[in-house]
Amino acid sequence: MDVRELLAANIKTERGNLGLSQEKLAELAELSAQTISDIEGCRTWVSDKTLLKLSEVLNIEIFQLLVPIDENDKKAKLFLPQRIRKLRQSLKDDIDNRINRFFSQK
Repeated sequence: MDVRELLAANIKTERGNLGLSQEKLAELAELSAQTISDIEGCRTWVSDKTLLKLSEVLNIEIFQLLVPIDENDKKAKLFLPQRIRKLRQSLKDDIDNRINRFFSQK
C-alpha cells in the first residue's frame, strides 16, 4: 500500500468512525467536496495545511493519517493520541496559570 492509499484509507476510516459524509468533512475542514473525493480516491496529494485541517476535524494527530491502522492493537492506537492531548492540555493550563499569576502581581 503506498502513502496515498494509506492516507485515503485512514481518512475514510476516521470519517466513518465520526459518521461524516465526504461533504460534511469538506465543510468542516473548509475544503471542497471534490478535494475530499480526490484524496480518498488517491487522485491527488495534499499540502501540510490540508493534512492539518483534516486531522483537526477528525480529532486525530497528523501522523495517524499516514501510518497503518493496526486493527489488532486498537488500545495502543487510542492511547498515544489521548496521552498527547492530555499533555498538551496540561501544558496549556500551566502556561495560562503562569501568565495569569504574572499579570495579577502587577
